[in-house]
Amino acid sequence: MKMNTKTEIIPGGCTTSPQGFLAGATYAGIKHKSKAALDLSVLFCEVSCRTAATFTTNKVQAAPVILDRQIVEKYGQARAVVINSGCANACTGEEGLTNAGTTARLAAEKLKIKAEEVLVASTGVIGVQLPMDKIQAGIQQVKLSREGGNDLTRAIMTTDTFPKQIAVRVTCGESQFVIGGAAKGAGMIHPDMATMLCFLTTDAAVSAPFLKAALKRSIVTSFNMISVDGDTSTNDTAILMASGLAGNPIITASSALAGAFQQALTEVCVYLAKCIARDGEGATRLIEIHVNGARTAKEAGKAARVISSSPLVKTAVHGCDPNWGRIIAAAGRSRAELVPEKSDVYIGEYCLLKAGVPQAFDKKAISRLLGNPEVFIRVELNLGDGRATAWGCDLSEEYVAVNAEYTT
Repeated sequence: MKMNTKTEIIPGGCTTSPQGFLAGATYAGIKHKSKAALDLSVLFCEVSCRTAATFTTNKVQAAPVILDRQIVEKYGQARAVVINSGCANACTGEEGLTNAGTTARLAAEKLKIKAEEVLVASTGVIGVQLPMDKIQAGIQQVKLSREGGNDLTRAIMTTDTFPKQIAVRVTCGESQFVIGGAAKGAGMIHPDMATMLCFLTTDAAVSAPFLKAALKRSIVTSFNMISVDGDTSTNDTAILMASGLAGNPIITASSALAGAFQQALTEVCVYLAKCIARDGEGATRLIEIHVNGARTAKEAGKAARVISSSPLVKTAVHGCDPNWGRIIAAAGRSRAELVPEKSDVYIGEYCLLKAGVPQAFDKKAISRLLGNPEVFIRVELNLGDGRATAWGCDLSEEYVAVNAEYTT
């Protein structure tokens, strides 16, 4: 029997909204900013959590990615994550790996847990060693609380212009659980994990196999469908920790709660992914791309991702130029099956290309649409039932300025 499910956003919700989670942050001096900034944070659970994670597909992987992958694959459990911004600890060799392990050990000593229960994450400039004296002092300064999730979200920001966090409460039959999340990312964003850190928490009791599968499915339709600039980072990490303190029957792939958990997790991930795309460095608009009628969902995803990452599409949106040719051209090079004579292109509600034939349209009206904070592009391939959605942002002069002066 299908149970009634209600999902509601928790006002001010974050990673510490689920039961058992605490967090805190401090300014350790890793960033060259005022002491009003935060650059070191700790996420902690009062009990051991079943843990799943996904990581960058870049062959150049930062020390925290290497360490975390080993811990998650070996143990599948964690209780804490230590996160620093201002230094990526990437391309730092054996010393970088040692420093990542030392960070975990220092946090474990403070929290009175085992080092293998601590994951680490870093974001910032590549090729710089962590300032371990500042890391050590900072870990000791962090004070954990149920309210500390808000500080954690701010502490993980680099070029982000606003904090990205959410929590939802799910009621399904007699069971209730919470999923919270925080993410950072604004540049070096591209599908197959964007340049981002994402920390997801839940108090739901979830089996290890289903937790891993649920995270993978949610990532595929959220963080793997955003693009800002076509670059994939060395540090991309998404971690999902489940405390089980909600007391629900353990969720497995065949349980009655599986669908509700998967849907809520995906909603959280999509919300955070859209926040990242919206906050692309120098971005002024969020672009949402729908590709429908592909032969398969996989092919629709290919087309949507290529359109979202096309510099020509992104600059056309920035300039409010209804140059639909760039959209169909991007779809055509995506390696998804496309028949020009069957393809349609829409910007908002306006059809610009119908069955391969250019349509008359009001250029000024569409230019006004392209100037809105959110721009909607739709491509109908009319070949099957496959569909996908991707998100990107416009490409502005400010993006060049931000990245031309990133280390100077």
